[in-house]
Amino acid sequence: MSDDNHDLGPWEFVGRRGGDAVTLVGGSVIAAVPEAKRAAEEARRELRFDFLDDRAVLDLLRRRHTDEEDMFSAGFRHGVPLALVGFGAAIYWGGVVQYWETAASRNVYLTVAVALVVTQVFFFARSAMSHWGDQVQQNLRARAGKYREIAHIARRGGADIPPRYPHYGPYPFAARFRPEVDDREQSESRGADDHGHR
Repeated sequence: MSDDNHDLGPWEFVGRRGGDAVTLVGGSVIAAVPEAKRAAEEARRELRFDFLDDRAVLDLLRRRHTDEEDMFSAGFRHGVPLALVGFGAAIYWGGVVQYWETAASRNVYLTVAVALVVTQVFFFARSAMSHWGDQVQQNLRARAGKYREIAHIARRGGADIPPRYPHYGPYPFAARFRPEVDDREQSESRGADDHGHR
């Protein structure tokens, strides 16, 4: 789990990468809005997760933050070298290599430059697939995204919930729920069934 989570209060989580701590809204607040309660119950059956269980939701949101940090770090670690190599190769070609006298020298440069860029693309793609394609993490993202929807339903229904809570956007990708790996995710966390309401 991210170091950020070790400095949090008992009911706090980080709602956005690099953002401030956010206090969890109790499940009873969400359940007080009938439409949100119905949505939570339907989602519980669909995603096998109790969205009104405070401890389970807190654990979910903290792990979602850690997942977001890991995805950003991986993208930065491989994306920056890819951008630098690609940009540098293009600039050097435009400013120097295209004026070389022999085609053979230019072809050697192109071969080396393309090999370097392809290598960087490979490492970037491998890292992306490792993080985005992790089915356990996809379940985590699907549940976090659904919780966000439920919280917004409750706020629209009059519940005292801060705007944009839980303060992170929906995952536009890599958030498909996969029931066949659900038990694996529950075993990695403490699991929804082991928690009571606040």
